[in-house]
Amino acid sequence: MIIPFKGKVKYPITLDAGTWIFDDRKIDLNTYFDSERAEIDELENYTKQVGQFFDREIKEGATPPSEQKPKKRFLKEILLTGTFGMKLAPFIKTAEPYGTTFVLETPNGDVSFPIEEAYSFIAAFSKEGKRLEDGPIHILFEDGSNKDNPIKSVNAFRIE
Repeated sequence: MIIPFKGKVKYPITLDAGTWIFDDRKIDLNTYFDSERAEIDELENYTKQVGQFFDREIKEGATPPSEQKPKKRFLKEILLTGTFGMKLAPFIKTAEPYGTTFVLETPNGDVSFPIEEAYSFIAAFSKEGKRLEDGPIHILFEDGSNKDNPIKSVNAFRIE
């Protein structure tokens, strides 16, 4: 499940897709392509959520821990049965590429894209709670145009 990020990058990194299940940035691929997405400013979204929390606390008072419903079991069930992916943009930015071509290395041959296009790629890493049989990851386009036929068996990223 280790995927190297190599080539014309300032920082060669390795990605461990096995740990992405614990990352809060993962996306649910069962619903991602079905719903309309709007670009959300994360700071603005966080500010709104905190504001709503404090408004509720002031109006209703704090909820004692004994009355709060445990969500742990529900979240565990989602993780054990979900189909997830991770956007590649944060990892590409971290590697700081200085090349112009993004290459996906697979056993069936390399697939090349312009680096600008790669920022919108999604790396699928689990299906129904299990590793991908022909993984370690599949690459999906953000518009969902290849969701039924992703680029499979991607085992490395290379910048040229």
